[in-house]
Formats: sequence, C-alpha cells, structure tokens
Amino acid sequence: MKEKLKEHIGKTISISDDEFTFIVSHFTLENYKKNDFLIQEGEHVNHCYYVISGLLKLIFNDKNGKQHIVSFAMEDWWESDFSAYFKQTKSNMSLQCIEDTCVYSISFKNYQKLSTELPKMERFFLLKSHSGHIASQQRILSFLNSNAKERYEQLLNQYPSLFQRVPKTLLASYLGVSRETLSRFSS
Repeated sequence: MKEKLKEHIGKTISISDDEFTFIVSHFTLENYKKNDFLIQEGEHVNHCYYVISGLLKLIFNDKNGKQHIVSFAMEDWWESDFSAYFKQTKSNMSLQCIEDTCVYSISFKNYQKLSTELPKMERFFLLKSHSGHIASQQRILSFLNSNAKERYEQLLNQYPSLFQRVPKTLLASYLGVSRETLSRFSS
C-alpha cells in the first residue's frame, strides 16, 4: 500500500526514501466496506482521502431530498468535501463507498504540518488541487455546452471503467439524466 502512495507522489515531485518515510507517517491507512460513509453531511470534515483501491461517490442532497452525484473517486484519486476540509467546517455533502475501499487519509492538521515541514509536499498538494479545480471547471462547462448524450460519450471515453463499476442509476445522477435516458444512450 505504501508503494502506491510513494509512486503517486513520485509522479509529481521527487522524494527520497527518508522523505517518504516522513510523509507516510502523516497518513493513516483505512479500510471501508461497500456503503460505508467516510464523510456524512453535517459532520465536520477533518480528513482528505487518497484512494488506494475501491470506488467512492461524493453526494449532495438538495432541499427537495434529491440525491446528486458530484463526483466519483477511484484508484489514484483524492477526494473529500474540500470546501469543508480547508475551511474546517461542517460538510454539505457525503462521501460514500460504492465498493469496498482502501484509502490513505490525512488530517487537516497533518496536511498543514507536512506542507510546512516539507515544502515540496505543499507544491504536490497545490498541483493536485489545480488538477481537481480544472476537472471541476471542465465538468461545469460540459453541462453548459453539451447535451446529455454528449456528456455520456465524454464520460465513456474519459473513464470507461466507471461503466463497469458504477450502477446505472448513479451514472444517470452524475450525468443529470434519468435512468431510462441513460439506458437509451447505452443501447
């Protein structure tokens, strides 16, 4: 498990074995079962998660009780309610396992400590944050510029494995379409 985290960090910044030993000491390895929650709406968010194995969904429930999938997170991805994590507030969303999932979690306190004591990790986290921000903007633009069929095709081309791992009702929620509409796209 440690090697996956080391390889992931090493794709962005160079680190020595000693630096990695220091880095990994700030993380906690955690295992969750399918349907477990890592974050529940209304709770304080103290951790950010790096997915080693498994699959997560970030959920927002609107005022009418309708569930919206904000994002999926699979292997080699980071996820949290980042607004609540960085502001150290209560979550507006929930983070739940779609599959049995293994993650490395880092508390906000350890995130700050690691960023201060090893500045190259601050750069690593910044670059990861940039990537996430870009992906979020691209998703928003796809809703503004693409019809449902085009969003479906973009998702299929970009993340084909999601279609094997995620129930169609969740994919439909993520794409902003009904289950029936999604079935028409996939036939």
